[in-house]
Amino acid sequence: MPQDLPGLYFDADKNRYFPIRGPIPGSARNSSSAASNTAPSSSTANASNSVSKPNLSNNSSRRIKIKAAKLLQDRELYGNVITSRKGKCNFQEEYHKMQASQPLVWKYNETERIADGALEEAHIGVHTPDGLIETDLLLAGSTNGSLSLYEVSKVAQLFHSGIEHAPDCVWPLTSETQGFVEEPIRLWRTPIASIHLSSNVSCIKMFGKYLDTHGSASQHVLITTLGSETSGGSVHVLNLREPIDYILGASLLRLRIYNVATSNCTVWTADCNSDGSQAVVGTNLGASLINLETGAKSWVFRCKSDAMAVQLHGQVVLCGLRNGAIVTVDTRQRSDGRSDRLTRHRISHQSHEIPKSSRTPQNSSKQWFELKGNILHSHIISMPSSISCLASLQMYDQYFLASSMDGSIRLYDHRIIQRGPVQCYEGNVNTHTRIQLAVDPDERILMSGGEDCKIRLWSIKSGHLLFEEKFMNTVPSTMCRRMQPPTVARDNCRYYSYGQDLGLGCWVGSREGIFCMRWL
Repeated sequence: MPQDLPGLYFDADKNRYFPIRGPIPGSARNSSSAASNTAPSSSTANASNSVSKPNLSNNSSRRIKIKAAKLLQDRELYGNVITSRKGKCNFQEEYHKMQASQPLVWKYNETERIADGALEEAHIGVHTPDGLIETDLLLAGSTNGSLSLYEVSKVAQLFHSGIEHAPDCVWPLTSETQGFVEEPIRLWRTPIASIHLSSNVSCIKMFGKYLDTHGSASQHVLITTLGSETSGGSVHVLNLREPIDYILGASLLRLRIYNVATSNCTVWTADCNSDGSQAVVGTNLGASLINLETGAKSWVFRCKSDAMAVQLHGQVVLCGLRNGAIVTVDTRQRSDGRSDRLTRHRISHQSHEIPKSSRTPQNSSKQWFELKGNILHSHIISMPSSISCLASLQMYDQYFLASSMDGSIRLYDHRIIQRGPVQCYEGNVNTHTRIQLAVDPDERILMSGGEDCKIRLWSIKSGHLLFEEKFMNTVPSTMCRRMQPPTVARDNCRYYSYGQDLGLGCWVGSREGIFCMRWL
């Protein structure tokens, strides 16, 4: 085994050392001085096999005790690098964590069983009698097969005859923020702004950049259905590239959605590349690549253990399996759609039974399973239970988050994946439910629901639990980040939405309804 060298990692496939560069996710990016004093480098954080364990012994794991006034005073005296009982820290990071530890949550009336399958938010352009405008849409998929479209705005612009789903504040339960909180955002929907697909909606994924060089919306939505006992799952694409006509707004789904591929397999999830040319689909038989223009399909990975989560990362695909393994597959091997041409492998992995009170694996046993594909053997890792979700970070593309159905959530680095996780996030509760992860647009905060019906927020960098509360009676299984308004302004287009002044946050879906969480 090659010797570990400080500041370097060994790539087994290329048989050479490479320097480790890049900050830890969630570190300050605006102040070089703050980063040099407070944010540990990747080499420092990853050089050790041990993972820092957050302190959950007191209330500090739920609410940051450094008050805003004290933070502001310290910043005026000492600059961005301030000193507290925790040592030196960065003002922006501490202030951001303090905000996330005190979120505001609203529940929308009459949204039951609408968003328990998948959630995604999108920006679209709309032609109206008053000219071209841009607004936000929330796409919600349910386990009964319905796909619904909501306008997100303070005042309905797209659906003038729509139904308003009024929000009720469910957290905090006291009136301590009364008079300080702005009016919450609202959801609007017409009765016919939804369609029923062939089976349960299993995934909704945006792809394509938001604004092209001409300033118009340039994105699509990838939608998959799970399948049923009589038929397999399917892959659909919703076209949001061109602005829609106001008169045809209610018929958007029927006019713009088309079927790309139909499978005889169960389709658990999907992901796509940035240009929208192809998607990877996770099924009960493995993972396949689909050309989104032609619908042509080719297998890149076959296994008897279901591919419950997938991520397309450049030329490789991450596959999270039901048996707990996370496999990295090189997509450049061509199979011409035939699985019998894939290379056969026999892989060993550790099956763990990990008590909740300990990180140390107990009763570990080595198991073997067979798979086919161009597998990167040095990048195979395993988690204690079935993989629930994989989520790549965009600002730090070498990192990805993984969760398993025993409640474990971990952060990995592609470059040194064989050394284990970079960070772990304690406290989540799960036994068998597929629960989505979400991160805020700044990629500082990690969000997840649990089977105890609680929502939890962690600092991605430190792993500290910032928020843990229950404000619903069903499992919050779907989650997506709240999008930021467009940064490109246009003279002939107006933007109607809630705006940046209402802070960061996420959308949460459960059988009980749709929830909006935000922090100022």
